[in-house]
Amino acid sequence: MFEQHDTTQNAAEDARVEEAGQAVRAETHQEADGADPADTRHKTREAARPRRKFGWIDVLWIAFLGGLAVLPPIAEIHKQLTLLAIGAFQIFEGRLLAWEPGRGRTYSVLIKILLSTLLIGHTGGTSINSDYYPIFYLPVVTAAIYFGPVATLAWTAFASLAYCSYLIPAIVIDDYEISPTGYGILAIRILFFFLAALLVNRFSMENRRQVERQRALAATLEESNQKLQQAQADVRRAERLAALGQLSAGLAHEIRNPLGIIKGSAEMLSRKLETAQPVASELAGFISTEVNRLNGLVSRFLDFARPSHLALGSVNLPAIVDRALESAKNRYPDAHVVVERRYAGNLPHVVGDEQLCEQVFVNLILNAYEAMGAQEDEGAPGERGGKLTVTITPEWHHGISGVVTQVEDSGPGIAEDVREHVFNPFVTSKKTGVGLGLSIVAKIVDDHGGSIELKSQPGHGACFRVFLPCATKK
Repeated sequence: MFEQHDTTQNAAEDARVEEAGQAVRAETHQEADGADPADTRHKTREAARPRRKFGWIDVLWIAFLGGLAVLPPIAEIHKQLTLLAIGAFQIFEGRLLAWEPGRGRTYSVLIKILLSTLLIGHTGGTSINSDYYPIFYLPVVTAAIYFGPVATLAWTAFASLAYCSYLIPAIVIDDYEISPTGYGILAIRILFFFLAALLVNRFSMENRRQVERQRALAATLEESNQKLQQAQADVRRAERLAALGQLSAGLAHEIRNPLGIIKGSAEMLSRKLETAQPVASELAGFISTEVNRLNGLVSRFLDFARPSHLALGSVNLPAIVDRALESAKNRYPDAHVVVERRYAGNLPHVVGDEQLCEQVFVNLILNAYEAMGAQEDEGAPGERGGKLTVTITPEWHHGISGVVTQVEDSGPGIAEDVREHVFNPFVTSKKTGVGLGLSIVAKIVDDHGGSIELKSQPGHGACFRVFLPCATKK
């Protein structure tokens, strides 16, 4: 009987198999779009429920099952009821997956295997010879779409066992004898189950990988777009600062001329009125003092605004840092600051302008002294002083060999709202500060091809790390 069934119904079987496979793939293509179809359904199930409508895929399913219903055996009521159950379940399968995103796929394949087995049992005198055996492609293709390769093979083997279970009543009860050719035909049918499962699963897995790659690419593009927008904002900000710097440099240069005239006039008045009008002479001295302060501010502003002209050479950082520490000690001789030096041995020289490098560390160390209350008018006597730790070590930074100098104090630290902008001009946490010192430091370090960063927590001091690249050995 296997031989006759195979030779007369081959074309019709192929047509039914292709139609069933296309219908299952079309119905469940949304589940195959993501790496985890259940998770995708779970995320969108609330939105999917009200949007579920009777579509053209459902019409195809009705047409497909209607065609099977009008084929022999037409009068078999169990066959018609089973086909009706298959159609209803296939139409409402999406809702099952939405309600049970984790176990819904397993339930779906199990129900389809059960319905396929029932249909085989009611469509032939000997069920194993039923012309409707291609209905098992329905659970096989569904499993191939929903699961990975291993699970697909397991489900296909389970569906094959369900189909082969009809061999038991055929041989034991009906005393049916199967020829070697019949066993060959049965093996061919089962092998085609596995072949269809592997082909569909390969397509489904490749589709999932493509979707994952597209999602990763979309995330990368989004991140790149955000970085580009940030870079554009930084460029616009840099252009505004550059324009402001040029304007301010011009104004500062022009301010110096009248300041020189005011200072010269005040000094002349002070000398002439020193004996005749002491009070007027003292006021003229105040004018001269404030002019000197303004002139110092203008000089710092010009240092920040004008391009740096570096006299580069091989620089020994420990010697420069020691001079900067000595300058700070001479500036605040009464400060109760304990200095701890941690210099690594055999430190390489760095490439830099010795004078500008010293200016960097003088500024940082003076800031540390002042943060620990070294200024006479800042803090109570018991609150002044602290510990200053200076560490110099070799380090690699973004693939560049260099030396890191770390200046760490035990002061109150820098507030978070100031910390983010501490290297911008006119940003300061000091009551009498202008906010140009760290801006000039950052500019000098940047001109040397180095980097500077701040690590600080309120109440735990501040730590500045300055990286400068090593001098090239010749």
